[in-house]
Amino acid sequence: MISKLMKNILGFILLFTLSAPLFSQSKLELTDIFNLEYVSDPQISPDGSKIIYTRNFKDIMTDRNLSNLWMINFDGTMNRPLTTGNQNDFAAVWSPNGKEVVYKSNKGGSVQLYRFWLDTRSESKLTNLQSSPGSVSWSRSGKWLAFSMFVPEDAKPLVQLPAKPKGAKWNDPPKYIDDMKYRADGAGYLQSGARQLFVLSIEGGTAQQITSGDFDFGNPVWGSNDSYLYTSVNMHEDKEYNPRNSEIVQVSVQTGAVTELTARRGPDTAPVISPDGKTIAYTGMFDRFLGYQLSKLYVMDLDGKNSREVITGLDRSIGDVNWSDDGKSLYFMYEDQGDIKVSNVTLTGKTTEVVSHVSGLSLGRPYAGGQYSLASNGNIAYTYGSSEYPAELGAAGKKGNAKLTDVNSDLLNRKAIGKVEEVWYESSFDKQKIQGWICYPPNFDKTKKYPLILEIHGGPFASYGPWFSIEVQLYAAAGYVVLYTNPRGSTSYGEDFANLIHHNYPNQDYDDLMTGVDVVIDKGFIDTNQLYVTGGSGGGVLTAWIVGHTDRFKAAVVAKPVINWYSFVLYSDNPATFYQYWFPGLPWDNLEHYMKRSPLSYVGNVTTPTMLLTGESDFRTPIAESEQYYAALKLNKVETAMVRIPGASHGIANQPSNLVAKVAYILGWFEKYK
Repeated sequence: MISKLMKNILGFILLFTLSAPLFSQSKLELTDIFNLEYVSDPQISPDGSKIIYTRNFKDIMTDRNLSNLWMINFDGTMNRPLTTGNQNDFAAVWSPNGKEVVYKSNKGGSVQLYRFWLDTRSESKLTNLQSSPGSVSWSRSGKWLAFSMFVPEDAKPLVQLPAKPKGAKWNDPPKYIDDMKYRADGAGYLQSGARQLFVLSIEGGTAQQITSGDFDFGNPVWGSNDSYLYTSVNMHEDKEYNPRNSEIVQVSVQTGAVTELTARRGPDTAPVISPDGKTIAYTGMFDRFLGYQLSKLYVMDLDGKNSREVITGLDRSIGDVNWSDDGKSLYFMYEDQGDIKVSNVTLTGKTTEVVSHVSGLSLGRPYAGGQYSLASNGNIAYTYGSSEYPAELGAAGKKGNAKLTDVNSDLLNRKAIGKVEEVWYESSFDKQKIQGWICYPPNFDKTKKYPLILEIHGGPFASYGPWFSIEVQLYAAAGYVVLYTNPRGSTSYGEDFANLIHHNYPNQDYDDLMTGVDVVIDKGFIDTNQLYVTGGSGGGVLTAWIVGHTDRFKAAVVAKPVINWYSFVLYSDNPATFYQYWFPGLPWDNLEHYMKRSPLSYVGNVTTPTMLLTGESDFRTPIAESEQYYAALKLNKVETAMVRIPGASHGIANQPSNLVAKVAYILGWFEKYK
């Protein structure tokens, strides 16, 4: 017998099949970036009958990323908007009784909290906060909300400058900085202060600050009653020098007293309270200062005693943990060979996969990632995707899985999309198995010869997957075969594979990438005189490394790279992290190691025409890195150019027009050298 859910899905597939031939298909264009939408943050109701999700879209006139909230029944019926308008509505949280939601919106000019009643579709504004609130937690009684929020602090000046004469025009006063982390990518120069915990009545009014001090508290969750909050925070004296060493804490709502529940060297984060209120699940690790370490699953009593690891049997990092309704098992999300999955594990260690193909949310490049939520009856809502379309809404229950939305059908039904094929091969260096994907141009003809683009992911501890990528698809639409892979160092293949680049990056990942290029060439349809390479961030590092070690590529685009590890560690926004985890020690104590790993050291070998592309407000891989390489290439008389994206941080593609510009300049540079 076919369920109502499956009938709706079959009907949708039939409609799609009948409708598709009515549209003549054309190639994707740069301005199609503004027409793409995607689904994020699917929040299933407590009883599993409804899903609220965020529908993300773009405004070509204002160059903004916008979002509204939609709601749909779990069986795929009654898909309709809850909010409308050119604004950002997001982060919906269901009330415990499933009759209301609280969400965030900037429709009044700043991000505030709003309460929405589903029966009457009426709402009220709950806050007039001076800063944007963090994730909201609804108490089990339904009476209170808790969230974190940045509280600025007026730092006492070192000196008292004399007052300027009336009418005088002086420069702005100097900025006095004495913090280790004084700027952050995407946020700019940081104001003094810390993230504190707040509690707010569901009726609105004034949010009450619960915590204080020079500590950044994480997102809070409520215990079984309205008396305590649980979160993570680093309150150690050396927190500035070891920022990852956080603990799970209990916070009294009445007094603000903080009680540490964990105490080990390493991050313990993301507490989740069991349905009976007696047990805390959380993720963490014993810090071994490796480049990549698995986040493992733990449970402990509410007072912090009897902490033990829940053995999942997976050599994968665990995240986004939820309790089952009976409190006997836990759900969690993890990366596995480029895919994102949700599994269930009992407290005795029996693990069962529940959902796969949890789509990433990056429109630009095919990064792994995704989101899900769990109802009391075991129903799951999640972001579902493929290489053919960005993230949609997926639903998984006892009667199977289904895709409930198709927000890009109006665009993609009319566009010819490049086919993506998975490929596995053995590295020429040591026979490590490497996973990759080939994207073919629309209307691909294997009897013809095509130019090849090698596209390299950043991180370096990250992974690509079989997900839609507008950058890759636009390269394919321009007539290129595109190869993207997960070389050693990539996540989702276990801790040992990722740490093959520990204190050894870049190095043999170069061999993994070159082997992949050879594998595609051996298929017989690549013009070996038309090879191109590009990558961003860690991919920019590897692109610069590649042109310093081979001249087989016709042209290269190095996006937001690190060129000189010595300057990067001292100039990036996380100096206390990078030198400890990526290198054997401080730069001045390990000069030879830093320079041996720096692409700048091999600039004398470069003959490949190489363009640099970086945001001018990038504080993760500051533009000074690109400027060094540009000057070095110029001095070495290599054909080069530098593209500076005004106002852009490390996430260049966060603004639609910047993504358009990035793809246009990359294709323009490659076309110049065809």
